[in-house]
Amino acid sequence: MLRRIGAVSKPDRQDIPALLRYLQGWAARHRIEIAVDNSSADYLGRSDGKSRDRLPKDCDLIVVLGGDGTLLSAARAVGERQIPLLAVNLGGLGFMMTTGPDELPAALESVAHSDFRLDSRMVLEARLVRDGAEIDRFFALNDVVVANGAVARLLHLAAYADGEYVCDYRSDGLILSTPTGSTAYSLSAGGPVMSPDVGALVLTPICPHTLSNRSVVLPSTAKVEIRVSAGDKDNYLSVDGQVGRHLKPEDSIRAWKAAHTVDIVQTNTMSYFDVLRSKMRWGDR
Repeated sequence: MLRRIGAVSKPDRQDIPALLRYLQGWAARHRIEIAVDNSSADYLGRSDGKSRDRLPKDCDLIVVLGGDGTLLSAARAVGERQIPLLAVNLGGLGFMMTTGPDELPAALESVAHSDFRLDSRMVLEARLVRDGAEIDRFFALNDVVVANGAVARLLHLAAYADGEYVCDYRSDGLILSTPTGSTAYSLSAGGPVMSPDVGALVLTPICPHTLSNRSVVLPSTAKVEIRVSAGDKDNYLSVDGQVGRHLKPEDSIRAWKAAHTVDIVQTNTMSYFDVLRSKMRWGDR
């Protein structure tokens, strides 16, 4: 039973206010409390907006209005709380978002009547280690990336899986991706497309200096470590393309499958391959 829902919105979209007003009215008719993030509050002229990190508290459902980037931000805000996300695609590709804006009324009614399924997506937990101490902790739905963002200079990285040495990489960077993230940066760097229910991680080099370096698919149980062997002050760690940290030589990133998942509400019958054909235009001439 829904008692309280949250709304997370992408800023600066002309089509979002009408959707939010509908959502607000629907919640009132069903006697459901609605909390809003700061962007949603601005659209509605409300003064009770919350930061996304604070919004999920006590919510039974989060409605996300935007694209994949907004969904990634909402997923990070939910964290380990395991609150379902109803994602309404207003962006471009929207690989994780199969509900269109015109489908929002029907989707809300389906949720109210428990007529939906949850698409549970693997999450990466990552730790930044410096001088032997863990100094930061992250969760990623798509990927963690080690790269150099300022100049075209090769990074020297070493990768390990379950303590076993994989290889050294001389490249522009390295991507550790979940199956969900396999259609994001990893795909652009030449990585494989993985079905979201596959129990695997993929390690993909970015523009490797050695042409034989290719993506490596690892079991989801693997504990992966990426060590920065050499580099400069512009090396950085990026989490889902939204959170970044500068890296120093000898830093390492340790990552593994998190204990929780991100649960995305699905109220239609569109399959994963339907999404791929539609979004990637497979089979078009």
